[in-house]
Amino acid sequence: MRIHCKVVLIAVCLGVFLLLYFLGSNAADEPDPLFKEVVVEHEREEPGEDSSSALVTSWSHKERVTSELHGRDVKAKKFAKKKKKGPAGVGVRAGAEEPPPGGRRQGKAANRGATGVNAESKARTKAGRPVSRRSEDVMQLAVVACGNRLDETLAMVKSALLFSLKKITFHIFAEDPLAPQFENRLNQWPRSVSTKFQYRIYPITFSVGNADEWKKLFKPCAAQRLFLPVILKDVDSLLYVDTDVLFLRPMDDIWSLLKSFNSTQLAAMAPEHEVPKIGWYSRFARHPFYGLTGVNSGVMLMNLTRIRSTVFKNSIIPTGLSWEDLLHPLYQKYKNHITWGDQDLLNIIFHFNPECLFIFPCQWNYRPDHCMYGSNCKGAEEEGVSILHGNRGVYHDDKQPAFKVIYDAICDYPFEDNMFQSLFYPIQTKFLDTVNTLCGRIPQVFLKQIEKTMKKVFEDKVVRHIRPHK
Repeated sequence: MRIHCKVVLIAVCLGVFLLLYFLGSNAADEPDPLFKEVVVEHEREEPGEDSSSALVTSWSHKERVTSELHGRDVKAKKFAKKKKKGPAGVGVRAGAEEPPPGGRRQGKAANRGATGVNAESKARTKAGRPVSRRSEDVMQLAVVACGNRLDETLAMVKSALLFSLKKITFHIFAEDPLAPQFENRLNQWPRSVSTKFQYRIYPITFSVGNADEWKKLFKPCAAQRLFLPVILKDVDSLLYVDTDVLFLRPMDDIWSLLKSFNSTQLAAMAPEHEVPKIGWYSRFARHPFYGLTGVNSGVMLMNLTRIRSTVFKNSIIPTGLSWEDLLHPLYQKYKNHITWGDQDLLNIIFHFNPECLFIFPCQWNYRPDHCMYGSNCKGAEEEGVSILHGNRGVYHDDKQPAFKVIYDAICDYPFEDNMFQSLFYPIQTKFLDTVNTLCGRIPQVFLKQIEKTMKKVFEDKVVRHIRPHK
């Protein structure tokens, strides 16, 4: 009997011990509250933040200890968070993300430039993961449109978006009647295009002198470009183009020339002509101009920060003047001697400050002057036209059909169609009708770069996304 009681007592003690053991084991399976807080905080951090390495160390240490004690891994998926995605609109990048309950906001809305337009500071990859987007990843482009230049300006904007890789902010200076038309047309573009850019529309304004006089200086509103450093105070660098400009390669390529500026250079333009004997400035100008042939301001790359901080030598005051203080006195002195308005004033400024100007090759500002008197742009013959400048109204008449073929093809191209089929092939086919014209007799000049660009776009968008089957 005594032995039987001992056996029962031992069995009860063993049962209690086993019960306590299993209860302790189940409790060990669940991470302690401090560990759960560390894991959640780790998941809220964005990739690339400095604190992530410490959090990963905490996770790995706890996982290793738990695995050694119990012979199984801690499942991170128990603590997976839920994500929310912000909307995106035309001309405005996707908004900031909704903050998680009790957590902090992951994305912040940013005010880019002087536009007052909200834009995302965190872009999303195709997988939806937030990544940093620095300001230098967005290119800045300005254009001035007055009169009947609506369609021409939209064709320029379209050409920039078709080929460019980085996002673009467009600064559109327009007369009041054109402003709502720009907004209406741009808002109709498909989402696949609208996510690549944002825009701001500005009124025509002149900070000094008589506004009506400035407005009528040359072509309607063209003098507005002189005041861009004054108006766009929060923009560091900018590419200005005339409305009759078309990009035949990514804007990224000319934007990268900013890195080629030396310590004194603050703007870049192409020569007005390649041959001094037949150049306009070298034969007819009654005022100072840059170099041997002058420069053309239809495509102008500017470091606005440097322009605003530089004191320019001039023929008015020996001590020099700032950009804003120089414009009106310079105009008053030379207004009876200038023919091409604001371009002449720029030539005068850089005549006295040649160290401030970077000269890029003629293929970046290719005009009828480069082919109507015989081919005189060697860079375009070797590499093809990079930026087409259809001045002299050649997009809208039959004087130089080679220019008009490209303009019409870009205007007619439906967004999201196959580029080779709906853009390049029509250009190539219609060029056959221009081979007997002065500019059309060298079709490779017009076709070489655009074909190369479209091949690169195809490779970037299609080929590099194809993965071999395993």
